[in-house]
Amino acid sequence: MIIFIVKDQWPLKRLIMESTRGRILQLMVMGVLLGMTVPVHRAIQTPDYDDTATPEILNPSWMATIPDVYSLSDVTMPGTHNTMALYGGTLAECNSWSLALQLRAGIRFLDIRVRHVNGNLTIHHGISYQYADFGDVLMDVVDFLMEYPSETVLMRLKEELSETQNIYDSVVRYINEHAHWDLLWNSREMPTMGEARGKLIILQDFTGPDLGMKYNSLDIADDWKVASLQPEDVEKKWTSVSTHLEAAAVGNKNQMFLTFSSGASILAHPNALAQLINPRLYEYLTGYVGQTKRFGIVTMDFPGAKLVQTIIGFNY
Repeated sequence: MIIFIVKDQWPLKRLIMESTRGRILQLMVMGVLLGMTVPVHRAIQTPDYDDTATPEILNPSWMATIPDVYSLSDVTMPGTHNTMALYGGTLAECNSWSLALQLRAGIRFLDIRVRHVNGNLTIHHGISYQYADFGDVLMDVVDFLMEYPSETVLMRLKEELSETQNIYDSVVRYINEHAHWDLLWNSREMPTMGEARGKLIILQDFTGPDLGMKYNSLDIADDWKVASLQPEDVEKKWTSVSTHLEAAAVGNKNQMFLTFSSGASILAHPNALAQLINPRLYEYLTGYVGQTKRFGIVTMDFPGAKLVQTIIGFNY
């Protein structure tokens, strides 16, 4: 039998107990002493799913070769659901790449949710604060478009958690402070690719005077409530996704289509569902590789870089 004797234990005990990290360390030490293992999340990076911090492939200027005369509604582009949801545990987290890296990986549709308190617009996914505000989002987009003026960024913007129904003035103030009006596409009309280059196109999902295109002008499939990870519930979600992708391929070319492959519930956390849906999405899309096909905006949780690249490839 081995006996551990530690003299003057209080300073060590206090150090361990004063922080959350200390408590975790204490549990790990106890586990080692008792011959137990502590579960650790292992990051996954596959062609279709990625919860690591860095994308495998970057596509920062993929729009450069799309002809200027193309309508933006003809462009197939990847997007992320709840783009800034990087914190809060598995029920809240929807992505692992920073916004700057998402843009450089090729993401062109952003889903931004702001909580409105006393004129401030903080980024939230439900109750989970994401350690950023709308100014941080704007600065990342401005920096990206300045570096890659061949690109455009679409941003669905809506209020989250708060219910003031009055974020317009605050949005304008943040634009004045962190961006500039020439950066915005100031029309409800669908731009051409040439008109959209270097622009942030706000898809306005809130009340007030026009700041861009209306979010609800898009043809949208967002069946986000997925009851569980049971096969029948996953299949129901996949049917919604694949049906809308097929509709986008043959639908009105003057209208933009937006398909959310994401979903969640207390029994189907975003990362777990993405690990089931993303491979099916990747398999479905690779079946059309080599064809010029319009799928519209394909919006995902935790997309893998090769899935992103496959979506981009339908423009060529």
